[in-house]
Parts: sequence; C-alpha cells; structure tokens
Amino acid sequence: MKICFWGNIAGALKGHTDGGGELQIALLAKALAKGGHDIVIIDFQINEDFITSDGIKVLRINGWNKGIRVLRTFTHRLPQLYNSLKAQKADIYYCRIRDFRHILAFWAARKVNAKLILSMASDLDTMNPLMRFKYGQLVSSGDLWSFSSGIMIEIVYPWLLRKADLVLVQHEGQKEILLKKNIISVVFPNLIDLTQMPVVKNPVHNDFIYVGSLDKRKGFAEFFEVVNKAPSHSFKVVGQPRGDTGYLYYEKLKSFKNVTLLGRLSHYDTMYNIANSKALISTSRMEGFPNVFIEAWACGIPVFSLYVDPGSCIVKEKLGELTNGDMDKLLQVMENSENTNEFSDRAKAYVEDNHVLNAKRIDEITSLFCGLSKDAKSKK
Repeated sequence: MKICFWGNIAGALKGHTDGGGELQIALLAKALAKGGHDIVIIDFQINEDFITSDGIKVLRINGWNKGIRVLRTFTHRLPQLYNSLKAQKADIYYCRIRDFRHILAFWAARKVNAKLILSMASDLDTMNPLMRFKYGQLVSSGDLWSFSSGIMIEIVYPWLLRKADLVLVQHEGQKEILLKKNIISVVFPNLIDLTQMPVVKNPVHNDFIYVGSLDKRKGFAEFFEVVNKAPSHSFKVVGQPRGDTGYLYYEKLKSFKNVTLLGRLSHYDTMYNIANSKALISTSRMEGFPNVFIEAWACGIPVFSLYVDPGSCIVKEKLGELTNGDMDKLLQVMENSENTNEFSDRAKAYVEDNHVLNAKRIDEITSLFCGLSKDAKSKK
C-alpha cells in the first residue's frame, strides 16, 4: 500500500519539529513504514530529495520558489503541489493541520481513484468559523498570507470534512462536536515514540517548565503572569518567541532571575528538560491533544493546565490539574505540588496504554489504513 503525506515534515523526521502536527505526521509515517508500506512525503521546504533510515521517501517540489512573489502561489506553487501529489498515484492521501491546500490532495486522490484521510490537529478544526476567528486569526500573525489563507480555509475546510473518506480526531470531545454536524469520525490518539526518550535515572524536580511557541495564541502572556506572581518558584522556558506578544514578554523574562530561557531545543533535549522538571505549565486557551502533555506524562510529571483538558483526560485519569481559567487556583496548585512515584507510575502507564508507538499500535494503524485502501482498489 502506498501512502502520501505532504507538508513541512522533514525537520520532524530529523528530530527538529516545527510543531505538534508535523511531529505526529512524522511518527505516523514511521509507523506505517515499519508496517511495510510505501511511504512518500512531499515537502515544499527542502532542496534535495532523501530517503530516511525507515525507508520513507521525502521529495522536494521543483520550482517552488520560482516566479513573481504573491503571484507565484497561483502560477507555480499550487499547480506544482497538485502535480507532485497526483504523480505519486498513492492508495491513500493523508492530510493534517488546517490548510486550504488540502483540496489539492483531495483532487489528486480523486484523479487516481484513491482515498483521502483528513486528521484533526486542533479542537479548532472541528469548531465553527467564529471560534476559529477568535482563537485563530485574532491571535495569529496579521500578514497578508495568514489573512488570505484564513479566508480560503473557511471556504474549503468545512467542505473537505464532509468529503473526506475518513476523518480522524484526537479525542472524544472532538468526535462529539463533529457528530453534532452529522460528520462521522474515528478517534486516533496522538503517538509518542518512547525509543527516542532520554534515560533519566535520578530526575531533578526543581523547576516548572513551559514548552511551545512563545506567542499570544499559546497563552505566553498568561504564562508571564504566572511567573510574575510566583517569584518563589523557578521556571524553564523552551521555545522561540513569535509575534509582538512573544517578543515583548520574552524580553521581560530575561530580567527574571528565577527564569531560564532555553530557546529552541532538539526534541531529545526538550524531553530531557521535561523529565528534569517539577510539572509542565500550560496556559494556552485552545489546543487539540498537545504532544507535550503526552511527553510530560511519559516522563512521569504532571500537567498543570489553565484552560485545556483534551478529552477530559487530566481530570479523568488524574494526570495533573485543570484550573478552568482560574489563575489563583493554578498558583495554589503549583504551591502544593509534589512529585511522587505513585503519580509517575500512573502517568507512564496511561501513556503506554493509549499513546505509545509499539507493535500493537502499528498493527492497528495498518489495519485502519488497509481497510480504506482495499475499498479504493475495489472501485478501480
């Protein structure tokens, strides 16, 4: 079976991911490659084709940066992306991360009589345009591409949700939202590869850690408020500032003696710092199922979240604390936090049962994808 992905995925394959969605695509591609399938990724950010140690083919798009700026999106990039996707003649095309260009994968799939899988990367993917505008456009960069892309997404994405051959969601909450729109979906939990985790025999639980994009969308201003109100605690920050909000509070944090700004780290080094922390702090207002939550639990540390609880698992599985927007409660939780072996064992067991990339999960993934592929072939 041949499966085609597209996007800025090469970095995630090499341990330097640009985001959670890209990391999940890379992990899924690796899982399917281990299952013996022909995997190809169309990546518009690379200059040279290459094949990974897993046998994944990563292909560039010729002429991606040719043409006149602004116009080249239509004269070069969109046509070249469509042609590259279509040329793969895959059995399945897989799309993740909200993007109007997924329609090109849909057209390519229909052209070669293949199937399209559309996978959710955020709760916003399942919500109405007003919510996406409030928590997406209003808190993202205001450049022309983001604005025009946002409009196109609102035209294309809801249509694609109904046309996709399979819709995958990250947790039951997303599934329930789509079901109210009469869209059937399958829960497909985010993956984690424990073989890539550092071994930390005697972790040091002194600091709280914040990991992710340092911007308004991820609640970096709220995180600054947490730090400002908790001078007795120490913090580590992993990530790069983005946008005016990110740079404003990043510069302010430089003067705090109880804050260590680590910048952007490799995935391995990020995991090492998570394992040597007291708890992960999340102040983002809107997420899907954050990879960093799973990574924290895999390291045996709790998640203290101001707003987000994906699928209510923090509360149900007792994997930390959700404070429902109450900053004072979050500060109190931090004050009373204690790392125990009992919690560490429970958190690691949860990850093992639900997210770890092992032989059993590879078989489950292969079965899901093969079912679609057989259906596609029967119609050829």
